[in-house]
Amino acid sequence: MTGERRILLVEDDVLIGMMLADMFDALDLPEPAQATTNEAALAFIASEPIAGALVDINLGDEKGWPIADALAQRGIPFAFTTGGGDVIPPAHAHRKLITKPFRISDIEATLEEFGAE
Repeated sequence: MTGERRILLVEDDVLIGMMLADMFDALDLPEPAQATTNEAALAFIASEPIAGALVDINLGDEKGWPIADALAQRGIPFAFTTGGGDVIPPAHAHRKLITKPFRISDIEATLEEFGAE
């Protein structure tokens, strides 16, 4: 990755977030930025350069759609993550979907698509 641009992980489950951060470490990538809510993720997107994002669709009682919209408006590559059963809105139907449980090979391939490796 170039400069200070990091990958943003949006995941409301702290243990899953830690597991994803460990995968970044195993792939010898910089520590990702992390957010657990739409509000926190949107604030980060507005204030920091981002190379890409992994956005959990289900964030507690909210969905990650506002984050997806903000990333798309800025031309930042991203993929959705889910435990399954989610329908992606038509505006984002072309986005990659990574299902839980995560495999490091899926995370690595997605990050390569972002140009993060």
